[in-house]
Amino acid sequence: MTTELRIRFFVDDEAVSRLHTEAFGGDFSVDPWRARLERHSKSWVGAFAEDRLVGFVHAVWDGGRHAFLLDTAVALDHQRQGVGTTIVAALIDDLRAAGLEWLHVDYEPYLDSFYRGACGFTDTGVGILRLN
Repeated sequence: MTTELRIRFFVDDEAVSRLHTEAFGGDFSVDPWRARLERHSKSWVGAFAEDRLVGFVHAVWDGGRHAFLLDTAVALDHQRQGVGTTIVAALIDDLRAAGLEWLHVDYEPYLDSFYRGACGFTDTGVGILRLN
């Protein structure tokens, strides 16, 4: 099955919420993705299989040259097929074309081979602080 990439597509809040819940767990609720992305994100990319959203990623930005990659999600039945790598690469290309200079990402150690290996990020030893 082939997937179609869409950059800065018209966001269906329910579809992104369902994919996010499938990928990250938790209780399903429809979140205001469209409003969030339009307000805070420089770009977002979706992978669609027969019009079903099967992959998603976005980058929030500081209004200048820095962006931060968030919410990389791939439907369970499409994982390990290159969808994640493809959507991250498309996002990177779109951010480069927009003139951004830096893209940051946080991830848990088990995702190191994906972000550093497949996507080309450099380990910078960043820190994270849980606020709640």
